Amino acid sequence: MVSRRGAVWLPVFRSPVGASAAILLVVVLITAIVAPILWSDQAAAVDTAAIQRAPSAKHLLGTDGLGRDILYRLLVATRLTVELAVLATLVGTALGIALGTAPSVLGRRAGTVVTAIVNIAVAFPGLLLILFFAVVFGVTTQGAVLALAVAMAPFYARLTQTLAAAVAGKDFVAAALASGVSRIRILTRHILPNIGEQLVVNAMIGVGGTLLTFAGLSFLGIGIQPPDYDWGRILNEGVASIYVNPAAALGPAMLVVLAGLSFNLFGEAAAQVISGERTSSRRGVGRPSPTARDDEHDDTVEPILHVRDLRVSHPVRGGWTSPVRGVSFSLRRGEAAAIVGESGSGKSQTALAIAQLIERPGLVTAEALTFGGLPLAQAPGRVLGTSLAMVFQDPMTSMNPTMKVGRQLAEVAEHHQGMSRTRALAKAVDRLQSVRIPSAARRAHQYPHEFSGGMRQRAMIAMGLMGTPKLIIADEPTTALDVTVQSQVLRLLADVRETAATAVLLISHDIAVVRRFCDRVLVMYAGRIVEDIRVRDLVTEASHPYTRALLASVPDMSTDRTQPLASIPGRPPHPDELPPGCAFAPRCPAADERCRTDDPALVHLGERHRVACWHPRTLERTGE
Repeated sequence: MVSRRGAVWLPVFRSPVGASAAILLVVVLITAIVAPILWSDQAAAVDTAAIQRAPSAKHLLGTDGLGRDILYRLLVATRLTVELAVLATLVGTALGIALGTAPSVLGRRAGTVVTAIVNIAVAFPGLLLILFFAVVFGVTTQGAVLALAVAMAPFYARLTQTLAAAVAGKDFVAAALASGVSRIRILTRHILPNIGEQLVVNAMIGVGGTLLTFAGLSFLGIGIQPPDYDWGRILNEGVASIYVNPAAALGPAMLVVLAGLSFNLFGEAAAQVISGERTSSRRGVGRPSPTARDDEHDDTVEPILHVRDLRVSHPVRGGWTSPVRGVSFSLRRGEAAAIVGESGSGKSQTALAIAQLIERPGLVTAEALTFGGLPLAQAPGRVLGTSLAMVFQDPMTSMNPTMKVGRQLAEVAEHHQGMSRTRALAKAVDRLQSVRIPSAARRAHQYPHEFSGGMRQRAMIAMGLMGTPKLIIADEPTTALDVTVQSQVLRLLADVRETAATAVLLISHDIAVVRRFCDRVLVMYAGRIVEDIRVRDLVTEASHPYTRALLASVPDMSTDRTQPLASIPGRPPHPDELPPGCAFAPRCPAADERCRTDDPALVHLGERHRVACWHPRTLERTGE
């Protein structure tokens, strides 16, 4: 059975370029191994009677100034040439990876200094760096290796930074941070395994370039020094007699080019295959389904989550921008509440702030932000990783593609509960069974790409259930899933809520899903909650014009198909360009002068119904 890694690399050998390069590469490597064993004596044999001979049947490429056979010397020199090129590439790649990952491990200031040094080094021409370091380290074989390694390190550092930044933005890294995993463990367990293939491919391509450069250094006399010799050194000797014996120079030149091409072409073929393997199409966006109960609260019960005046700010040129402006709400055990609104309304930023996933330089402030009665800012990672679970929007980016699903779930129990690998894996299988994944024991040993979209989403929920969550934050958990899978995922969340009295905060833009699953709806617009209403009152009692416009934009069986679908004119304002007064006023048909100058506060209209509007449909106010 072909392993996953083998399955990825096998197409490289099936492509014409990859197969040709692989054959050439194998010939070079076999020659490097075998030639010094078979022909070292012939290469070292001095024949003063055959100095500077032209090619003949006895000496196919002629002889050098000491009568030594040039062909044998080239074959024997293959080992040292390839060895030094590979060694310089490995050292340079390792140094580059260390520099490229330093900002992720070091503090912010030290990381900035390292990044600045790398940027300055990348700006210099590579050849100048090589010549500079060759002088610094000395005109020796070791000096040439170090010069090449240090000169190429900035390139690999920049490459590592770019690749690592792409992975660091994935949801599974954010989840690991939320669970308290150290940065070094995140680097070694989650980031490096996901960029390893790209680094290997670039290093392989780099060997070809390093081989050419090293031969050039030896040709100039600042690489290999006598009595050792490589292809560049033999080329240097052959150029002196090029008019007498052109083959003495053309032979080593051809070998340098062919060997360099073999590494380069094989690396390019591998890069194309890996790039193709990583390209995937998204599923179509499905539509809602499940049902959920609409429970009453007991207002005497202390909320599991209490948020008051939550603000999220990010630095921009000239100041700060605030996508979340003064959000306040509470959530009780077993309650399901939804935050709805158009894209850019601040829904996900609110969820990330609650989960403590807004990283610096982003700033989160609040008069109160408590979870289970404790300030979230002071909660240890162990609380965030066990009592608070996060289900992200895209399960494919939320799970580490290089780790088996069972290992990813087991890591939570190992890290937070101190379980052994065996016990943690057994618990992972149990949790996969609890979310109705068939053949859970077998599936635990599969990679995320072997799961369907719905199964990956259920596995994400199972990961949250590895602890004993009191709150599950689900950020668009049904986006891009078909209607059947949507039903399964939401029914699963409803079951977890029912059996464990777990509160659920659902982030969504789909009113229909919210009406079937949640107890309450928090309608957000331009970073604020503009209405807080029970689901059972949503259709009849919705008072804010924006809420009513969202409801009107959802077609149902009674919608007149001869008329255009209802829509909300205009666009939500950017956080940097908020208008004075009510942010919805430019799009609101009922807006007047007061709406354009004064921002309404969120006030009560009735029992468990709040609205921020100067002209709500219900005008009777019961208090602040």
